[in-house]
Amino acid sequence: MAEITAQAVKELRDLTNLPMMEVKKALKEADGDQKRAIELLKEWNKKVSIKRAENATSEGLIRTAVAADGSRAAMVEIQCESAPVAKADDFVFLADQLVKQLLTGPGAETADALLTQSVPDRPGITLGGLLEEVVGKIREKMVVARVLRVDGPAGAYTHHDGKTGVLFRAAGDSKTAPVLRDVAMHVAALKPIVTLPEELPAAEVAAERDRLTAEAAGSGKPANIVEKIVDGRMKTYYADQGVLAFQLFAKDDSKTVNQALAESGLKPAGFTRWILGN
Repeated sequence: MAEITAQAVKELRDLTNLPMMEVKKALKEADGDQKRAIELLKEWNKKVSIKRAENATSEGLIRTAVAADGSRAAMVEIQCESAPVAKADDFVFLADQLVKQLLTGPGAETADALLTQSVPDRPGITLGGLLEEVVGKIREKMVVARVLRVDGPAGAYTHHDGKTGVLFRAAGDSKTAPVLRDVAMHVAALKPIVTLPEELPAAEVAAERDRLTAEAAGSGKPANIVEKIVDGRMKTYYADQGVLAFQLFAKDDSKTVNQALAESGLKPAGFTRWILGN
């Protein structure tokens, strides 16, 4: 059997980023052949994934990122089995590389497509390969659950615990306006249901307008005044129904989200809010 030197172990560790004892074991079984040792390590990592395939992944991280010029934003959810792993440096690095590549690369409609792409900060390895490495080191099931990239103007927000993430989209030219992130944070905190009134059930909106009109008309005021009263009350109705545009802005409740965005020449266009595992 070939002698397994400390230098050989170090070289394989540098290549694979796996634990020393794991690397040494692979080299011994491969009789010092580095290529065979790498194949063995890959096989063992796959066995770990197969063994833990039925395990629940109720922990993890949601990561968001926005391009410096505001041209696009991205969000990724990666799940693991336990809370300590969700905070581990290797897992956090993997999550950050996933969202960075999604933001700056060619894009991906699915997690599988993203995993075929390169690791931004480690050339020569795919994100799928990095995922295998981290699984091999930590010995826990990990799943890239969701990926999303949107065009700007867009704002993004991830809650400090990494379990809530939001991408907010707007219409307008101010792609780097700070209010974009502020509205994303608002969405995380106040949990609107839809972005605009048109997204509510039309029949329910019509029924509420008819009710308010009949109520206001009973006051004997002129029709044009009644219409203004109803329009004002409908704005309150929209806010109560969870319409983002008409909610009072979390950062400054003297204005609505619509008004806050209008100050930067923007209008709300849509949002996506993820809760880890939901």
